[in-house]
Amino acid sequence: MHLDAFLWMFLPAFVAGGRALLSFYVMQARMEVALARERESLAEARATISSQKITMEERIKAAEEATKRQALEEFMQEFRVEERSYVRESKSLSASRKSMVMQERLFFRNIPLSNWIEREMVLEEGQDLDRLPQASVFATPAIPGEGRLAISKLLDEVTLGRGSQPSDRGALISPRVAAFGAQ
Repeated sequence: MHLDAFLWMFLPAFVAGGRALLSFYVMQARMEVALARERESLAEARATISSQKITMEERIKAAEEATKRQALEEFMQEFRVEERSYVRESKSLSASRKSMVMQERLFFRNIPLSNWIEREMVLEEGQDLDRLPQASVFATPAIPGEGRLAISKLLDEVTLGRGSQPSDRGALISPRVAAFGAQ
């Protein structure tokens, strides 16, 4: 009897120990499942954070490049070229030449950065002045039946007077008329 009493006395303790052990292993399994779920959510959070970090870095780089590009474009818009042009005529005894001269100068805002840079384009090359007719513009052909006109006689007097001795009338005539008269 002693053994029966002893068995009845330790049987609840043994059953309680078995339950405790069983509940310990069940709780251990639940904890491992919960821990696995937490690790999974932590891994997802880390992956999301790393992808957001990469995306943010790319956005920052793109924003910096866009800002640099915009700043450079604004800087380049401050440069301007000022242009001016005119026609230059060069006349000499042997040739005449007409050309268009274009000048350009580089500015930053209102500050000139360079001197005038000149480009010349020839518009027309004239013929030699020696090949032009030698007759005076002011000489008129004689009208049949009449003598020479008074202006023609005056021009001849001025031309002859200038060639032989200085005359007051010759000093009043422009150099171009004198040049034609000398020929």
